[in-house]
Amino acid sequence: MLYIEIHRLYKEGFSKSAIARKLNISRNRVIDYLNMSTDEFEEFLSTLRTREKKLDPYHDQILGWLKEHPDLTAAQVYDWLEEKLGFREVAENTVRNYLNEMRDYYRIPKVKVQRTYSVYGKIKVALTQFW
Repeated sequence: MLYIEIHRLYKEGFSKSAIARKLNISRNRVIDYLNMSTDEFEEFLSTLRTREKKLDPYHDQILGWLKEHPDLTAAQVYDWLEEKLGFREVAENTVRNYLNEMRDYYRIPKVKVQRTYSVYGKIKVALTQFW
């Protein structure tokens, strides 16, 4: 568990920044977890399980998009939420985190599409910009 690991490393003498780098989390999260007692952390965990997220009303729509287009990026979903549904109440990072949770929960792997480039395309772009 991350909370226990943070406290263990801190007791071993690691700095907060070093712990953050070692565990690949933000320094602010390390500080928050160090300032919490065990009881406070358990209460925090229980609120995470029951807390409603701003994107929950769009869950089915986003899930449909992901199933139809498994290569969707968070930036694309963010744009679609704005363009198609008029939703502008979250940051792009919030959408990214929500998508990652959905991909994990529904086991939808991120499909990476290789983009193909050609010399002809670069020449065409260069000529278009020149004229």
